[in-house]
Amino acid sequence: MRVENVTGPIAHHAEGPVWHPAWGGLRWVDAEAGDLLTLTDDGVRRMHIDDAYLAFVRPRTAGGFVAVGAHDLYLSDGSDELPRRVATLISDPAVRMNDGCCDPEGRLLAGSMAYDATPGAGSLLRIDPDGTIAPLLAAVGVSNGVAFSPSGERAYYVDSLSHRVDVLDFAGGELAGRRSFAAIPDADGIPDGLAVAADGSVWVAVWGGSQVIGFDESGAEIARIPVPVPQVSACAFGGDDLRTLYITTSAQGLGRAHGTEAGSLYAARLDLPGLPVLPFAG
Repeated sequence: MRVENVTGPIAHHAEGPVWHPAWGGLRWVDAEAGDLLTLTDDGVRRMHIDDAYLAFVRPRTAGGFVAVGAHDLYLSDGSDELPRRVATLISDPAVRMNDGCCDPEGRLLAGSMAYDATPGAGSLLRIDPDGTIAPLLAAVGVSNGVAFSPSGERAYYVDSLSHRVDVLDFAGGELAGRRSFAAIPDADGIPDGLAVAADGSVWVAVWGGSQVIGFDESGAEIARIPVPVPQVSACAFGGDDLRTLYITTSAQGLGRAHGTEAGSLYAARLDLPGLPVLPFAG
């Protein structure tokens, strides 16, 4: 399967792609720069968030977006309005927020990790629309991709240090029954961000593996998408038909002479559509 370089290496640590028609299509983050990137017909537009790190963004049901910084939560009332800080999610200076998503009930799920990736230092939090913060998972290594099945009855979750994608049952608004869904051997790289397609397949960006791996609903491997840079950070379905898989890459940890297009946004056309993004109800 062929990938196209959409932007060239415009970011140092590109992460968190998400497609939402109301804000014009695709957005992602240049995380260590604290910048929100928007793909436009004229190129890429940047919005700087005044934070040491920008982990991810999601649309809000009422319009605008929610953004998660290194430690804080931000809300914007308009797609192109600078967000305001509304809450502190974590206070430990050795830990920062990382990847996340929204659940089918409109609550934000946000994970964290230690800056030095100390095992067990991270967690997964739930932020309710009224601002209540509740712990979901503790003693996480590097909390990364999380997304829901088409029915909303299952959640897929990556703690990168486990080298697995896990699955949990979602019922009554709660996550339970965590178990292994698919293992990714060390030789293939480290699982990072993920996306779920309309047929229930799960597509996982593999950090250090130069690829995205697709799994069917049973956890069996169905495809590999080679990406010509080592650090593949996340992926998301987009385009008007949701059949374009957008893939973010990173130059984090690579030397100056790495000789790749790391930091570029890539895209691959698939024969199946993805799922619309779940918005935050807060």
